[in-house]
Amino acid sequence: MKFVANQIKNDESKGLQREYHLYFVPRRIVACEKILEEEKVHQKLTIGEYPLYLVPLDEDVLSLELDYSLQECLIEGDTSSVWHVAKAIHKLEFAFGVIPNIRAKGVASTKAAELLNHMQLEDPVSMDNMGIPEIDTVILLDREVDMVTPMCSQLTYEGLLDEMLEIHNGSVEVDASIMGAQQDGKKVKVPLNSSDKLYKEIRDLNLHVVVQVVRQKATSIQQDYAEVKSTNTQSVSELKDFVKRLHSLPEIARHVNLAQHLQSFAAKPAFHARVEIEQIILEAQTYETCYEYIEEIIQKQEPIETVLRLLVLFSLTNGGLPKKNFDYLRREILHSYGFEHMPLLYNLEKAGLVKRQESRTNWPVISRALQLIVDIKDPENPDDIAYIFAGYAPLSIRLVQHAVRSG
Repeated sequence: MKFVANQIKNDESKGLQREYHLYFVPRRIVACEKILEEEKVHQKLTIGEYPLYLVPLDEDVLSLELDYSLQECLIEGDTSSVWHVAKAIHKLEFAFGVIPNIRAKGVASTKAAELLNHMQLEDPVSMDNMGIPEIDTVILLDREVDMVTPMCSQLTYEGLLDEMLEIHNGSVEVDASIMGAQQDGKKVKVPLNSSDKLYKEIRDLNLHVVVQVVRQKATSIQQDYAEVKSTNTQSVSELKDFVKRLHSLPEIARHVNLAQHLQSFAAKPAFHARVEIEQIILEAQTYETCYEYIEEIIQKQEPIETVLRLLVLFSLTNGGLPKKNFDYLRREILHSYGFEHMPLLYNLEKAGLVKRQESRTNWPVISRALQLIVDIKDPENPDDIAYIFAGYAPLSIRLVQHAVRSG
């Protein structure tokens, strides 16, 4: 807000006459307007709000795009994002009817369900001409209920794209050279959603299977082209089908390039070692092996994100770290990566993600009860969701499965 105020003051000092409009998304914030009043620019602004709640990222994915909501709730004590969740669901009800079943797990989710109930009373959805609600059940889960899963390495094609390139708003940004263009240094955005039929088919597959599928499709088109070129016996309808298949060539080329890039990362010994140590941690095997591995990658100065993800995973599944180990690893991280990371370590401790061990862990009990560790015999033809993490079934997915099965 001070940046906005300074911009207005700067214009005034130059004698510029302008109209100023400020829109909050998705709603106005009193604290922000208070700052504008203190800076004496509030009256010079036309202030409004744009109630953008759910952003459609794919045909079956809606997102509020509240990137910092977890940090706000756990670290800053700001739970305003919970209100946004309830409001977004209430807006959905105006399009699809009142949702009869709301299930919530976690403090924030329970609060969102309560807020939604109040909104339904204060601003009821008219049921005239609505018929049967199109959405039967909403399941609300706190991220805090399952902090283990985000710390694990994703192993599907889409998951690896996110791990290596980071998917933002349904796309990745990569060097043009990766996509086969002769433009070193230039970045290109590659869309990743269900409008790409090939991506829709391969996004949830193992990378090895993806390579096979893409190769098979490319070979098939190549053979069809050779046949068309060598003979003149094709009918018009056959030629039409061939031309239609040619339209998929850009998609095939796109995913050949991306898969090749991913393979260069996934084939590295360090990546395999990381996945292996994650499995040891999740299966609550040897404590010393895990501790020594984390100590080793700190000394090697591997990316701090890699170190912290493993440290959080280790702490969560182990009920924390013994005080001696906790203090030592914190000190080693600060020595290796710099004392500017002290606030980050403080926040991780405040959120309970990395902590001193105070009692025995209940992770093995939870893991057995929900069958979180599964032996995937054939990763190319999996029969359990655990294949996406090399044998670990996400806790949050298991909770949803149980909620659905229990009716």
